Amino acid sequence: MPVLPSLQNSSFDTDIRDRHLIYDYAVQTPQGDTEKWRYEMWFYNEDRIVYAIHGGPMAGRQNFQTATYQCIRRGELWQCNWLEETGTICSLVYDIPNKRITTMLGFSQGHWEHNQEAHGDKRNPQDLARWRGLAKIGTQVDRKLLSEQADIVEDFRGPGRLKPIEMSWPTL
Repeated sequence: MPVLPSLQNSSFDTDIRDRHLIYDYAVQTPQGDTEKWRYEMWFYNEDRIVYAIHGGPMAGRQNFQTATYQCIRRGELWQCNWLEETGTICSLVYDIPNKRITTMLGFSQGHWEHNQEAHGDKRNPQDLARWRGLAKIGTQVDRKLLSEQADIVEDFRGPGRLKPIEMSWPTL
């Protein structure tokens, strides 16, 4: 996939490429308690992301996707968007100087209501097939929107504990 015009002459290589973030959401439960949901994101290259979810209802999920990136403010703000096999729409804004992640997730009804079935690793054909089945539950308007902010607790380059991917592997 060619580099998008929004990345040409940008600070993508300096700001995003091969960057690995581990971040925690502090989510308010219906009971008023605060839960930590840990996520891990590796901005693999100009059109792929690799991630794992370690906390919250989606804990146990490992995935990689085709993503689009756009620079909002060079050296400061980047947006990354992708669509999952479950039908979930994801949008993430990375605030570099403030070490914050802001996300908007549009979970498909199947993904949200059957989150245990959304666990697993995309590299496993059974997990991938199950995830695609979740996308068939509900309609475009049957979505659970979740907007949250997270604090970055680790920021480094490279895969860390995430598994590298092959560019030839299919994505949605």
